[in-house]
Amino acid sequence: MSLYHAILGFLSRQPLTGYDLKKLFADSDLLYWSGNNNQIYRTLVQLHQEQLVTVTVEHQADKPSRKVYSITGPGREALRLWLLSPPELPQLRQPMLIRLLWSELLAPAELDGVLAAYAEELRVKQLMLQTQAGRSAPAGWLPQQVNAH
Repeated sequence: MSLYHAILGFLSRQPLTGYDLKKLFADSDLLYWSGNNNQIYRTLVQLHQEQLVTVTVEHQADKPSRKVYSITGPGREALRLWLLSPPELPQLRQPMLIRLLWSELLAPAELDGVLAAYAEELRVKQLMLQTQAGRSAPAGWLPQQVNAH
């Protein structure tokens, strides 16, 4: 995933702080990102230096000031050009698939146990996603339906 472009994408919906972005990444099952928070802030600094985002400092009475980032016209164009670029092939990084490469080393009952445990993990994940989908998402964050003609 391109952190650079994902941040531009989030900012195309509404202005956000670095903390807001960190939470969006942490709460998303679709946007897998294993980086640290410093990468978000470094990327915001880079986007600001490239004039793809602006930053406004909001002073708060009882809290530290916060920096709110907004996408610029050139930032929207950079995001649009990235969206139009050829897609990258998916990267297969599934530990379970790697385990299955050597599954012949397991007895049939052991393999059945591993697969049953994996199926249970998937079932729990599905229930979590269904529960999350039942909650109301913040305005503007649900993808718009695409009509295929």
